Amino acid sequence: MPAEVSALMQLLIVVMFFGALALLVRGVVGAGMARRVLPVLLLALAVRLVVYLVLDRGALIGYGGDNVGYELLGIEIAERWQAEGISYVTADGVGRPYSVPLHSNLFALVVYLCGGPAPMACTAFVGFLACVLCLILYRFALLIGADERGAFRLLAVMAFMPAFLLHTADTYKDGFNALFVVAALALGVSLTRRYALWKLLLLPPLLWCVWGVRPYMVYMCLLPLALGMTGLKRLISLRAMVITIVALFVVLFDPASLQESAPMEDMWSRLAQGQSSAALNSNAGLSGIARGSGVRFEDGGNVWSHLGPKIFYTILSPFPWTGGSLALQLGKIDTLVWYMLLALAVAGARRLWSTDRSTLLILLLFIVPATVVYASTMANIGLIFRQRMPVVMVTSLLAAVAWSGARRDGPAAGEPPVPSEPDEEPRVVSEPDEAPSPAGAR
Repeated sequence: MPAEVSALMQLLIVVMFFGALALLVRGVVGAGMARRVLPVLLLALAVRLVVYLVLDRGALIGYGGDNVGYELLGIEIAERWQAEGISYVTADGVGRPYSVPLHSNLFALVVYLCGGPAPMACTAFVGFLACVLCLILYRFALLIGADERGAFRLLAVMAFMPAFLLHTADTYKDGFNALFVVAALALGVSLTRRYALWKLLLLPPLLWCVWGVRPYMVYMCLLPLALGMTGLKRLISLRAMVITIVALFVVLFDPASLQESAPMEDMWSRLAQGQSSAALNSNAGLSGIARGSGVRFEDGGNVWSHLGPKIFYTILSPFPWTGGSLALQLGKIDTLVWYMLLALAVAGARRLWSTDRSTLLILLLFIVPATVVYASTMANIGLIFRQRMPVVMVTSLLAAVAWSGARRDGPAAGEPPVPSEPDEEPRVVSEPDEAPSPAGAR
């Protein structure tokens, strides 16, 4: 296809994503709330395209690389489709030793429609999905007891959260991962409110999409989803909650307990890959150590040792005094916002403890194991603020509850009533694939 036609197709696809976003917002939040939500998300999508152009695919700040790799693989897949027809391409299909990520197949579809390389259109696609994720967070916040004010604040903050914005302003995979993880957890919580067959039918495709981006994240979703599907309504005490978390956590992370389970063996093999010395040294990197972002713990080779400091770094870094690249310095802005959200999340968790303990447990069963797993692979401060993105988003749901103010018998005066559950979860566009290691989002 001539370059002029390809450029025109890119522009057309970008415009289509803006139009699709406008329609989706009205369908998800209703005409009244859309007047507030739509300008925010349209601006969020536009800002991502501007960031993409200004940063020149990360060259301006010396960041990235994997984003270009995913797109190049998408171009390779699109060329294969032109010769053989459209089909989902796996590692065997292109003769690669590693899995072919789902998002590269999705980028291939955009490239195929444009008739050639289409970085702008692919970025618009990623930005559109980032806005879809913000809508899911909005509905998820309402689902767990936030009011419209708190849910809207969460949507607005997340739409422009620096790390999320940066990694959804190009062809990175992190936005795909966060989208499918949060959507799956939202369904799990929704199942505790009201059983619906369509929710169960939607879960397998969502988990398949999670597997396509970061396979190990599927296992991080299993505990909260299992609890959600039990239809558990309430927990009796703090002791019961702690015992439940610890027991399920031990089962998940004790390889001897499920030695005969193929899925558990797969999880442990992938986790071992991310915790290997080679992976940790690669993520720390000589340049990372020299510039201050690489971290090495004196754990004697035991990744589960010194978990306290590792969790501290995982949750709170990069610190204000940390040296590193320009991208890491910009990441400190994201971290300062995260500190605020974390403090609010504590208040939100206390409120949820008194009103909806089962939902709090579901959220904690994702937040705690995921944080510990990421801590076991902690090697580079410059990577961790990118890796923990799903944890930040799920934790920030509790901040929306705190923003909503105390509720006992109903909404506070002057505030709109809160539905016990949105009538329908936002629809999610399928995507991603690749077998990542928890150690490095590359």
